[in-house]
Amino acid sequence: QVQLVESGGGLVQAGGSRGLSCAASGRIFTIDNMAWYRQAPGKQRELVAVISRGGSTNYADSVKGRFTISRDNAKNTVYLQMNSLKPEDTAVYYCNVIHYRVGMIREDYWGQGTQVTVSS
Repeated sequence: QVQLVESGGGLVQAGGSRGLSCAASGRIFTIDNMAWYRQAPGKQRELVAVISRGGSTNYADSVKGRFTISRDNAKNTVYLQMNSLKPEDTAVYYCNVIHYRVGMIREDYWGQGTQVTVSS
């Protein structure tokens, strides 16, 4: 079993910056992709950014050039640096981890979510 603990959410003014982190712990074998999703009120959860174990990244068009995803494999932690925040970035942000346990069995884990509110 793998546990994910997120931190860094809060209230920020438009144009400001905020960093999120998500640390995985527990019986970890191999962590593959790590990602951040978000869900705004009344909307579906959407992918914000994803990073592979090797460091390749992909971003939603809405955050390209403003958000940066990174990871520390030694610490089993993924980060999301958010700059030039806009009110439309307001959402609950969730980290997601693809984990392979012994036998290369895939498991999908989610963090508890952290609220980011951008005021105009």
